Amino acid sequence: MTSAEHDHTHGTRPLWPVGKEGRPVVRISTNPDAIRQLTAAVGSRLLPDTYVQDGTPVVVEAVSGAGDPAAGDDDVALPLAASPLRVAQLAGLLAEHTHVVRPEVDKNGSHTEVETSPARDVLSAVLARRSWPELPVLHRIISTPVLRPDGTLLQTPGYDPETGFLLAGRTHLEPVPDQPTRDDVEAAREFLLNTFLRDFPWKTAADRANYLALLATPILRPFTRALSPFGIVDATMPGSGKTILSGCAGMLSGQRVLTWTDSDEELRKSITSVLADQTGVVVFDNLEEGHVINSAVLARLVTERTWTDRKLGTNSASSYANDRLWLATGNNLRVGGDMASRSVWVRLDPDCPRPEARTGFTIPNLDSWILQPANQAVVLRHLLILILDWTAAGAPTSSSVPQMRQFTRWAQHLGGWLEHHGIDGFLANSEDNRALDDDGAEWRAFLLRWHQIHADKPLGTKTLRATADDLSGGDGPWQGTFPTTANGKLLSTKSLGRKLTGQVGRWRGDIVLRSVYDTHASSHQYWVERQSGTP
Repeated sequence: MTSAEHDHTHGTRPLWPVGKEGRPVVRISTNPDAIRQLTAAVGSRLLPDTYVQDGTPVVVEAVSGAGDPAAGDDDVALPLAASPLRVAQLAGLLAEHTHVVRPEVDKNGSHTEVETSPARDVLSAVLARRSWPELPVLHRIISTPVLRPDGTLLQTPGYDPETGFLLAGRTHLEPVPDQPTRDDVEAAREFLLNTFLRDFPWKTAADRANYLALLATPILRPFTRALSPFGIVDATMPGSGKTILSGCAGMLSGQRVLTWTDSDEELRKSITSVLADQTGVVVFDNLEEGHVINSAVLARLVTERTWTDRKLGTNSASSYANDRLWLATGNNLRVGGDMASRSVWVRLDPDCPRPEARTGFTIPNLDSWILQPANQAVVLRHLLILILDWTAAGAPTSSSVPQMRQFTRWAQHLGGWLEHHGIDGFLANSEDNRALDDDGAEWRAFLLRWHQIHADKPLGTKTLRATADDLSGGDGPWQGTFPTTANGKLLSTKSLGRKLTGQVGRWRGDIVLRSVYDTHASSHQYWVERQSGTP
C-alpha cells in the first residue's frame, strides 16, 4: 500500500485498492493496525449510507416488512431508518461492502492474503471513538419535503448537507416549482378547501384554519424555527372525522400513535421512546370522552426545544430535538393547568345523531382514500404549492394573531401563510375555547364565590378552610366551589395553602388572588380582587 494509503493522520483520505467484485480491499495485520485501518475505512465512508449522530456512526437502511397502514390510527413508519453501528452490524457491513484481508504464510512458506472478519475487540475499539469529522451529520430522516431556513424547498430525495436531513423519496410526488403559477395556486386552494376539507363538520371557520396550520407545521418548522403548540382534534360525537384529520398529518410525515396515560412517569417514558424514532407526528388517539388533558410533563414538553431524559433501561441521559407535531384526539375533551395556554383546538360538530351515516361526500370513503400513497401525494403537492407561493411573496407574517407566549413566532408565520391565501379565522376560537379549560373554570368559580362571601378581606388558610366545613350536597356557603381532593374531601390547611400559593397573581378572567405575608401571625393572608367595572 502506498504512503498516501497509510497516511491517516494528516487528513489524507486513504486510497483503497479495488479487489474482486469491485469491492475495496482493506489490509490489516496486527490488532492495532486493524483498528487504525478500520477506523479510516468507516471515517472515509467506505461503507455506504453511513452518517454520524451525536458522535455515533449510524447506517441508514430500508425498512423491510413495514406494511402500509390499514386505518388512520395506525402507526406510519418511514421507509428508511438510521441505526447506530454495533459490532455485529459493522462486521456484516464490512463483509458485504469490502474485502478485509490479512497476510498469511502457507505451509509452503509462500506469502498470501486471506479474507478475514476482524476480531470483536477490534471492532469495539473502532466504534468507541466519538469524533468522526468526515462523516456527514444526520439530523433526521424525513418523508415529506420541508422548507429550509433560507426559504427554499428541500424536495430532492437524498441527503441534504444544508439541513442534515435525508429525504426519503415519494414515487407519486412530482417536483413542485419554486414559483407556482396563479392557476396552480388557485387549483391548490380549491382542492384543499373545497374538495379535501369541504365535508368536515367544522364548528367554526377557525377550526379549519387551525387544522391547515397544524398540517403545514412539520413542513415549515425548519424555516420558522418555532415551537408549535399541542394540537387537539376534538368532536362532539364519534364518527365525525377526527381520526382522518390526525391520520392525514401522520401519513404525510410519519406517525406514532400512543395510548394516553394520566401517569406522568409513564407519559415521560412514552415521550422519550417516541422521540428516538424518526416519525414527524405523534398522536394520543381516542382519549376517553370528556377527558381533561392536564399534564405537567406534556406542558413542559411542548415548550422545550430539546428533551433530555434517561435512556430506557439505563442510567445514562440522552437528548432529543423536540421537532415533532403533538396531537390528541377525542370527544368533548377539556384541558387543565398550563395546557390551556399551550393548546390549539380543532373542533368538529356534526350536529346529528349518527355522523357515521352521512352520505354525499365530495370524496367518498375519505378514510380509505387517504390511505393510498398516490392520494397522499395529491394532498401534499397542493399544500406545497400554497407554501411556495407564500415564500415567493417574501413569506409575510401576521401581526394580528393573538400573542401565544412561546408559540407567538409559530402563530405569526402560520397566520401570515393563511392570510396570504385568504383563509380567515386562524386562532379566532382561542377565547371561546377558554371555557374548555377545566382547571381555569374551577378556579374562577371558586374565586368568584370567595369574593362574594368575603369581598377583599384578607384571610389565613385556617380561617378560610373553617368556612367550608360543611360541603354536604354543595349546600354550604361555597355551593360546591371550594377546592377538594380527587375523592371530594376537604383539603388540609397545609394543602390548601400550597394550592393558593400557586395561584397568587394568576388572573382568571377579571378576577385574581392576592397575598401578603403577615409577620405578626407568621402566615400568609389571601384576598381576592376583581377588576373594576365588573359586576
